[in-house]
Amino acid sequence: MAQKEEGTEQAPALSLFVKSGENLGAKTVTGTSTAGGGVVVEVREKKGPLRAAIPTMPFPLAVICLFLNTFIPGLGTFVSAFTVLCGARSELISERGVCCVFWLNVAAALIQILTAVIMVGWIMSIFWGMDMVILAISDGCRDQGIAQDV
Repeated sequence: MAQKEEGTEQAPALSLFVKSGENLGAKTVTGTSTAGGGVVVEVREKKGPLRAAIPTMPFPLAVICLFLNTFIPGLGTFVSAFTVLCGARSELISERGVCCVFWLNVAAALIQILTAVIMVGWIMSIFWGMDMVILAISDGCRDQGIAQDV
């Protein structure tokens, strides 16, 4: 299924690649040329609904939730669910509302508690706590105007 354009064959999948000096594909939103001839493209991570529901808390509270998640899987996530009701921000609040984000965090906590027996929930719980701390640090840097490379 190759297409002919001006005498050259081009496979449809090749349109996803970005080459310097040619038209940039539809996937490229912003880009600048670099000294080596390449193009720098902005990349955003797409998060699922559970992961996007993790609230952005103050740093000390995020560390406490990480500590709780490390030793009692799901407890820190359960505590973080109540921070949503107390005004903590989340990526999903604008789309789904505070109540839905609260219940998504409670569901994540229950998943962590129930699967902790087979170690999956414990590992998930620790990573969840680390994400809380990372969000708190990045939010603190953003509030202070500090540039970050995270």
